[in-house]
Amino acid sequence: MEVALRKVKGQLGQSYPLVIGGEKITTERLIKSINPGDTDQLVGTVSQADQALAEQAMTAATKTFETWRFVDAQARAGYLFKAAAVMRRRKFEFASWLVYEVGKNWGEADADVAEAIDFMEFYGREMIRYAEPQPLVALDGEDNRLTYIPLGVGVVIPPWNFPLAIMAGMTCAALVSGNTVILKPASTSPIIAAKFVELMEEIGLPAGVINFVPGSGGEIGDFLVDHNSTRFISFTGSREVGLRINERIAKQAPGQKWMKRLVAEMGGKDAVVVDASADAEEAATAIVQSAFGFQGQKCSAGSRAIVHQDLYDEVLEKVIAKTKALRVGLAEENAPIGPVIDASAYHKILEYISIGKGEGRLVAGGEKAEGNGYYIQPTVIADCSEDAKIMHDEIFGPVLAVCKATDYKHAIDIFNNTEYGLTGAFLSNNREHLEYARDNMHCGNLYFNRKCTGALVGVHPFGGFNMSGTDSKAGGRDYLMLFTQAKLVSEKF
Repeated sequence: MEVALRKVKGQLGQSYPLVIGGEKITTERLIKSINPGDTDQLVGTVSQADQALAEQAMTAATKTFETWRFVDAQARAGYLFKAAAVMRRRKFEFASWLVYEVGKNWGEADADVAEAIDFMEFYGREMIRYAEPQPLVALDGEDNRLTYIPLGVGVVIPPWNFPLAIMAGMTCAALVSGNTVILKPASTSPIIAAKFVELMEEIGLPAGVINFVPGSGGEIGDFLVDHNSTRFISFTGSREVGLRINERIAKQAPGQKWMKRLVAEMGGKDAVVVDASADAEEAATAIVQSAFGFQGQKCSAGSRAIVHQDLYDEVLEKVIAKTKALRVGLAEENAPIGPVIDASAYHKILEYISIGKGEGRLVAGGEKAEGNGYYIQPTVIADCSEDAKIMHDEIFGPVLAVCKATDYKHAIDIFNNTEYGLTGAFLSNNREHLEYARDNMHCGNLYFNRKCTGALVGVHPFGGFNMSGTDSKAGGRDYLMLFTQAKLVSEKF
């Protein structure tokens, strides 16, 4: 890892072009990517697309779709397997880009790259399975065949917090299904996306299957979402933007002859719930890991801890001790807690901490942290009411709200008292209580006796309910259905 960090550090500051139909295009307007842990360090710049270039990308993707959709599923999957193999060989290099661009420590960066590899291999295998003969009820005198065919051109809008794993997963699921993609990376993490596009070009993916068009949401994001040639949008990001996309695609554009499809993952207000029968040490560990992994900048982050009154004081004491032991510093030096992503997030999180100080009892952190970057102390606010603002709003930073419950049913009621429904954890050694939680905790990914982050591809299909999105179940056996449509051909003989 140290060797890879030095190698990547020597490559910082370079410029990356748009890639449209295989053509490299540079523009005068650039998006700068800054290391959030050292704001004097330029990670790189990418050219910024305007609407004319977005239209050019749409034309290229539409043209390429007419050939790519007929490429054999095994061959399409082969590109993903090859890319996964190359990424595995260069795993530390890709992880180092994540360290510098978004401030992930070594373990978080390694997990991000590993997940990207897993997504590519899993979706490749899934496409082969989807292409196999599908089971139908037999009817004498007819030959009936059901196949899954691609949709068309998709706009992929990934997040900055898993800028390799989620970006690669969204993109590869779409293209292995036979679609072509316009990839608009997050403006705070475009360099790792450019490196991924370089990788796909290196392994021989045909030009025009992925078209790389960084740009602002207001200028080209809306334009692409509204475009009459857009068949689907795959989006991971905030609730507000996801709802806005959903509203925009409901309207038929002139010349549009399909209903656009939205695959959306929009965040959460997740919690670790601790029953009276739980082990206090294990509960505290799960709470701290869930709340502060990657500075709490995960849609699955456990930003609430809901603890049975009988165990509350003991668990809280351990959570405070574990939180205060976390060192804040440079991700490059593998500090447990790195920076938050940018100035906007930094100020928003500090504002929520100020709100939280008025809603509960500050027991750890609560201030800026030292360093030439966007550093915030991991913060714990105890004795929060279940109606507190910091118990409901997605803060997306290193802030944990702790709430007391009178019994396990009350704790689960508090857990469900949110408009989100992504992940949750329930810690208990009582089987009756676990089964009650299984039926009554309303979220897409529920974990018993462990933290609420860290879904594994193929093991924990990921996606949530309510305002957490369309329950897409990324990394699950149903996921490619979102990028395909089923066609039945019946022949009488």
